[in-house]
Amino acid sequence: MTDRMLRFNAAALHAAMDSQRRSRRLAWKDVAAESGVSASTLTRLSQGRQPDVNSLAALTGWLGMPAEHFMNSGRVEQFGAASPLAQISSIIHRDPNLNPQGSVALEELIRATYARLRTDQDEPGD
Repeated sequence: MTDRMLRFNAAALHAAMDSQRRSRRLAWKDVAAESGVSASTLTRLSQGRQPDVNSLAALTGWLGMPAEHFMNSGRVEQFGAASPLAQISSIIHRDPNLNPQGSVALEELIRATYARLRTDQDEPGD
């Protein structure tokens, strides 16, 4: 047995799907039709329930993202792995819907928010 226990993150999958849905201006019924997954499965996913393997394959296919993006190991990334902020930055700067100034502005916003919300920060007054 390895020291790494993987867990599926249904909330992360739902959030990614919702972002994709909103960016394409779709209703959830459109997502169901396009992905081939029932509306009831999408509702269960929104409630934090895990999809079956066929639904997971269909939904990650619809997103164009591998299922491994929605797996949490509960461990910090190994040395040498790109940080989440580095990954987000590279994605933002490749987005054809953003001009260079928009990419920089969005990256600055995300970095500032991340710095404010990260869990390893000292509490005020410590």
